[in-house]
Amino acid sequence: MASLPRRILSTMATDILPVEALAEGLVSPASTLGPYRRADYERLPDEPRHELLYGRFYLSPSLLFLHQLIISYILQRLGQIARETGGSAVTAPMDVYLSDHTVVQPDIIYLTPERTALVRDRIEGPPDLVVEVLSPRTARRDRGEKLRAYADLGVREYWLADGMARQIEFLVNRDGRFEVALPIDGIYRSEVFPEITLDLADLWSEVEKRTPGIPETP
Repeated sequence: MASLPRRILSTMATDILPVEALAEGLVSPASTLGPYRRADYERLPDEPRHELLYGRFYLSPSLLFLHQLIISYILQRLGQIARETGGSAVTAPMDVYLSDHTVVQPDIIYLTPERTALVRDRIEGPPDLVVEVLSPRTARRDRGEKLRAYADLGVREYWLADGMARQIEFLVNRDGRFEVALPIDGIYRSEVFPEITLDLADLWSEVEKRTPGIPETP
């Protein structure tokens, strides 16, 4: 990292926007852009993982077993759908360029066949659907500035999976604002993407079988 510009190194260490300020409504990332852009992001090393949100850098922690397990299950389901329809489903680490000031690495990325044209070495534009699995160190960011970025920059559906609470929030983008969509009889059926369904009882049953030592609540 010694060859990186000093101003970027200082950002990674000390100039990261406090997540608490966003959660408390003290800062609006849409109107308060940080100084860094895609070109700065591309000069950073691959490790540790990081994201660029509204012009500011954020480090990403390593994933817990429960987190990885949920990603694996949902990816398997979305991957099956993608294979049947000609779309794509992949996991992080994968750079998604939403704008010059925002580059993210969602836990899961789903593209319909019509959106696979976004795929280059990275993904150039908003995916149809992104999934973030919450963890204690990323939950505020996932519910705060990342949610705002996904809504503002054109992601059509956003799923927030909470493994400890055994629940998923399904959010649908309506004119730049996310609204909650509810499963029926334990099965989520996307109104935006008719091919997508998710059996929640099966998901959490699988989680219970494979994580008997992990409690349901913190």
